[in-house]
Amino acid sequence: MKRTFNDQSEIVPENYHILIPEATIESRLKELGQQISRDFRGKKPILIGILNGSFIFLADLIRNLDIDVEVDFLRISSYGDGRESSGHIKILKPLSADINGRSVIVVEDIVDSGLSVQFLERMLSAFNPVELKFVTLLNKPSKNIVEVHIDYIGFEIEDKFVVGYGLDDAQLKRNLRSIYFIE
Repeated sequence: MKRTFNDQSEIVPENYHILIPEATIESRLKELGQQISRDFRGKKPILIGILNGSFIFLADLIRNLDIDVEVDFLRISSYGDGRESSGHIKILKPLSADINGRSVIVVEDIVDSGLSVQFLERMLSAFNPVELKFVTLLNKPSKNIVEVHIDYIGFEIEDKFVVGYGLDDAQLKRNLRSIYFIE
């Protein structure tokens, strides 16, 4: 079989199964873009991408917005190279922008335990943004161990280990265009 430029079949292991196909992600991002644009019309929010997992989601999300936005990144870690949160959160790259008096939208790839969101909410609130909202591509409500409020959710999913579309398996497979679960 001739491999095409966009064919990723050679890098998808047999134990990976599509959970959310690329087209479904694209469609949902259009909806999220419309909703966020409507909610922030007349404002110039700063979107803070939480690295590394959110970078693809953030890039595609801002292309679906029809408002002016600023972008910055924060890098935190609670996983290391494992598949379970350690519960201990470290800041690996601090925020560069001044968010005092700004509308802030934090962009996460996935919310599972809720500990990272809780940590980010407390930390970023200390910088006095005028409003602080959260958007996540994926939410695993069954894994939440702390109660957190997410303003915009792409998809609610079951408790499965997922990869692709920015989410990694030991720092690999982020480039897969669909979201897969691993059996």
